[in-house]
Amino acid sequence: MKTDAGTEGECSVIQDIYPKTYHNEYEHKKPDEDAAILIYQGQRCLMHVDRDGEVLFPEKRECQGKLYYTYLFRIDDEEYYLGRYLSEKEVEPLLKKGFKWEDIREFRTGEPRDRCFAGVTGFQLGDWYRRHIYCGSCGAVLEHDENERMLRCPECGEMYYPQICPAVIVGVINNGRILMSHYRGRSFKKFALIAGFNESGESIEQTVHREVMEEVGLPVTGLRYYKSQPWAFSDTLLMGFFCELEGYNDKITLDQEELLEAGWYLPSEIPEDTDRASLTGEMMSLFRECDGELPIEFPERFEQMEDNRHIRTGLFRKKRR
Repeated sequence: MKTDAGTEGECSVIQDIYPKTYHNEYEHKKPDEDAAILIYQGQRCLMHVDRDGEVLFPEKRECQGKLYYTYLFRIDDEEYYLGRYLSEKEVEPLLKKGFKWEDIREFRTGEPRDRCFAGVTGFQLGDWYRRHIYCGSCGAVLEHDENERMLRCPECGEMYYPQICPAVIVGVINNGRILMSHYRGRSFKKFALIAGFNESGESIEQTVHREVMEEVGLPVTGLRYYKSQPWAFSDTLLMGFFCELEGYNDKITLDQEELLEAGWYLPSEIPEDTDRASLTGEMMSLFRECDGELPIEFPERFEQMEDNRHIRTGLFRKKRR
């Protein structure tokens, strides 16, 4: 499977790396000397970040000692491998060359975007491998399959694949305003939209209705799918929706365990420093840039469109009372 992640001139969310192409087909092979090696320690990645925010990873030729490699993916012709040392001491030669343990959040703002996307996607896969050493059914050591990205138990035959959690991001619109909130008790302090994970037995549309009702006590209608985003920081596939408040009662009943505050905001009140690496940030920025009047149809993000200015406007125009 391969994806052209984004449209020219539109690099914003972290997976939008156009004109480069991400290839995630699994291959069972060893790295060449110029392959990029991704080495993680908890929430940190071994890399070099220069003054301009450019991210560099060590290449195979720079790695000394006994390092175990697992092929991850390639972006265009650049291959990425997961690297794992058995001891921290073996990392010291790379530290002496200027590489440092940096928080994976550096990938949200670093450059180039394709390399940052590789770094955070590699973290997601590396964390999956780290958590799946033993079979959850019988306790035997799992083995790597040679044909696909799968771990197999040699004793009971159980098979393990990377798991992705579906979740929604919801932009609720009412009379030219959008509902934004601040989380309670989280390190992320910027504005956010209503969000939540899909639960067993419900459709993704039902998740939208439930999450909005749970967090702010409001019914919604007119759901419009916007786009999706793989969010490797939490093993999540985010699906963005815009919708309208149902009825005219816009009084918010706040879930105080989840949210610190929530309110209705005009486009001019949305900060311009919104995190554009995330789907949440892009949706809020889109609402601000369209002055509250979103397109009737959203462009297909994986097609190269010559001109997006032809898109009709009018979705979620201000209500007339």
